[in-house]
Amino acid sequence: MAFQSIESLLEASRELPLWEVVRREDCRDSALSEEDSTQKMTQLWEAMEATQRDYDPFRRSQSGLVGGDGARLEREGPGLCDPFLREVISRALKAGECNACMRRVVAAPTAGASGVLPAVLIPLQRREKYSREKMVEALYVAAGFGQIIALRASISGAEGGCQAEVGSASAMAAAALTYLKGGSPEQMAHGCALALANTLGLVCDPVGGLVEVPCVTRNVMGAVNALSCAELALSGVESRIPCDEVIDAMGAVGALLPPSLRETGQGGLAATPTGRRLAESREKGGKAECE
Repeated sequence: MAFQSIESLLEASRELPLWEVVRREDCRDSALSEEDSTQKMTQLWEAMEATQRDYDPFRRSQSGLVGGDGARLEREGPGLCDPFLREVISRALKAGECNACMRRVVAAPTAGASGVLPAVLIPLQRREKYSREKMVEALYVAAGFGQIIALRASISGAEGGCQAEVGSASAMAAAALTYLKGGSPEQMAHGCALALANTLGLVCDPVGGLVEVPCVTRNVMGAVNALSCAELALSGVESRIPCDEVIDAMGAVGALLPPSLRETGQGGLAATPTGRRLAESREKGGKAECE
């Protein structure tokens, strides 16, 4: 990718819409026509939608730790959140559970963070009646920011902790949401920076080494964080630290995390008595419940 910084991406977007800048760069990188690039991005959007349609509340992961929770948010009854936010939470859980049950998901930017983007984009499309073409444009925006995060820092939990996975997904989603609601490229960058700053230092501590606990519910956090940061950016709230510097800080923090907090399943929640007991139970061999 030609863009080494968010600043350079914003500079290029003065001549063209930011999503179009990203698409043209994708065409150069992949030797694709604009039509082929758009078709591939459309397929990713359709795959996100299909994951949600494919969700089965009766499926369980092989460990038995994950499954069915996404449907709990669909039940009628008293709650703290309005229907829109409940749907966001539900869809984040569903995608995370589908990943844990070895179903098809879109790694955006990783499978472990696959619930964030669809959780915020699908409900917003339903509410605002955006066209499929508009949603594909939003995915290009997310991809552009995500590529620069990957280049300057990391999107790997093993390399940078969960801040690099769910944190990056949340930042990408904040930029995409800001775009959909008519925000400027500068506001997209502020949304991205705020979302990433809020997840700085988030560790990767999967219980039993599985992308299940606490990974699935962290997708919920990433989705809600993206909504709040996009709202901040659209309201004129700015990140006091430039987006590129926030990305660089995330990379530096990731490098400082000990190996036990980078996807090894040896620290954090994985090292609690219950976490260890669950890991030991898995090692002894549990009944597979995933269909």
